[in-house]
Amino acid sequence: MQTAPQSRRDGGITALVEGFFAASWFGWGQADPPAWLTPWLTVGSIAALLVAAVGAVVGFTSPASTAAINNRAAGRRYGIIVGVEFALAGLGAALLGVLGLPAYIPVWICAVVGVHFLPLTAVLRDRNLIALGVLLTATAVAALIAGLATAVAPSTVTGVGAGLFLSVFGAVALVGALRQPRPRPQPA
Repeated sequence: MQTAPQSRRDGGITALVEGFFAASWFGWGQADPPAWLTPWLTVGSIAALLVAAVGAVVGFTSPASTAAINNRAAGRRYGIIVGVEFALAGLGAALLGVLGLPAYIPVWICAVVGVHFLPLTAVLRDRNLIALGVLLTATAVAALIAGLATAVAPSTVTGVGAGLFLSVFGAVALVGALRQPRPRPQPA
């Protein structure tokens, strides 16, 4: 678990990934939102892409040797967790499509994404992923309830919730990265 602040590399890459996927969720939220929400989803997408862009610059200009998954064992664990996540998300989405329930695909994917952050916490040495995982999973539950009990599209709830939480956590990671000292070039 993270006992010291993340490296600039990890914070930047975290901001890149979370910002990119936040923008994607805000985009998915535009599948069937109320008209008043559309401009806010667009603003959220733009802000999330800015977090991702700055995160990319910070992350990729920092030494790879400082990354949490710089060793083979951590990289392997990361790959397995993400592979299982993609497999479960895809299989569940396909099953919901076959069953004629495509409106609930974003609910399933949001839940899988939320749960996948829990084992990633140790691999990436980032305790913030626990809170993010819990919040995304709660978003999926809220979207399921909204979809079953109201006329609100589940994609609207997951789009707003997942987009917002990923943006905030990405921005927090970015601020943490920017607070880290810049690595000095090593003499050749």
